[in-house]
Amino acid sequence: MERGNPNMSSSHDSPKNSIRARLRCGLSILLCAAVTGSASALFLFSLDLVTSWRVAHPQMLFALPLAGVLIVWIYQKWGANANRGSHLLFEEVHDCRDRIPLRMAPMVLVATLVTHLFGGSAGREGTAVQVGGSLAAGVSRRFALDQEQQKILLLCGIAAGFGAVFGTPWAGAVFAMEAPARLRWKPTLLLLLLGASFVGHFSCLAWGIVHTDYRSCGLSFDGFHVLSLPLLGRAMLAALAFGLAGRLYVSLAHASAGFWEKSSINPKLRAFLGGVCVILLVQVSGSTDYLGLGVTSHREGGVCILSSFHPGGAATWSWLWKMAFTVVTLSSGFKGGEVTPLFFIGAALGNVLATATGQPAELYAGLGLIAVFAAASKTPLACTLLGWEIFGSHNLALFALGCFLAVLCSGRKGIYAVAEHDEAVRS
Repeated sequence: MERGNPNMSSSHDSPKNSIRARLRCGLSILLCAAVTGSASALFLFSLDLVTSWRVAHPQMLFALPLAGVLIVWIYQKWGANANRGSHLLFEEVHDCRDRIPLRMAPMVLVATLVTHLFGGSAGREGTAVQVGGSLAAGVSRRFALDQEQQKILLLCGIAAGFGAVFGTPWAGAVFAMEAPARLRWKPTLLLLLLGASFVGHFSCLAWGIVHTDYRSCGLSFDGFHVLSLPLLGRAMLAALAFGLAGRLYVSLAHASAGFWEKSSINPKLRAFLGGVCVILLVQVSGSTDYLGLGVTSHREGGVCILSSFHPGGAATWSWLWKMAFTVVTLSSGFKGGEVTPLFFIGAALGNVLATATGQPAELYAGLGLIAVFAAASKTPLACTLLGWEIFGSHNLALFALGCFLAVLCSGRKGIYAVAEHDEAVRS
């Protein structure tokens, strides 16, 4: 991490002022993490409501094009830099130019809910991370923090948002270090991120939020797989497939975004056409399983993340359909995260590979869930910890192997703009 502002007056270097500055920074981290966790709770509660409403009223899908126009209009009128989302957060970690508006938090929360209400295929981590980063930027201005402290607080907001929305505080802290490439790994900073992530997590739980229970999917003690050379060999081949799937997603996302930009189509029209494309994809695929988050299915026999942990729980091309739905939704101007759709893609692909090779569906689905996300985001360590937190430690060695191998064969580009630069040398 870079040093603070060299132009600060020498009076700031006195022990008394130093203690005050540290207390001010600590208080700002605690406040930011608690508010981020509470905002994540509100978001998750509201997300359940709008998803239930959409499922009960499937005709809402036909208003998706108009919803896209509304989202773009709101961002054009009031968004300013907020439209750049997570990319702006990670750039701000390095540049610290005070470009993150506080209104990013409510805007992305509302826009994501609108996306899900009308059936867009999107996730939720991007929203939580942007809420945390936006609140951190606002708090840092209120507490008059120096440049170094602003960066720390911004990373803490990212960690708190990720840890709260998924219920994975360890992964949230490491994600905040891994995702913005070129950061130096410092023990003190990591401890601060862990503290912020846990505060955000427990603040979210305090509001009665219950996260998805993946431990009932078969990867508990009963799902422990003894390491052997044949198992390791098959896992390495699966990791290769997961890495290529992550690479395909990133390539399609960049190509789709580039197509819209080069076409010079008005952003409102682009969102309208994106909504029309999603409706057409539903007609072509013959299924609404690929709308929304996709964690659970709202019809008997539907494909979702949880169904992928059971034999026959995903069709051969379910993972590719979800990829297409998500790329079209997010590249055309709708808001939301990419992590949960990547979970779906990985779990469904893992189910298909397990069926084809006669391997345990729950193991390959779990490995795919974290490995495809690792490949697309270039965060193998965070995804390994994610697997440990949501599935347990019983297959941790396979999780680490799958995530790191998937990243190695996924190319240099990632879903976060900062990840496209040369790989960081972390020390």
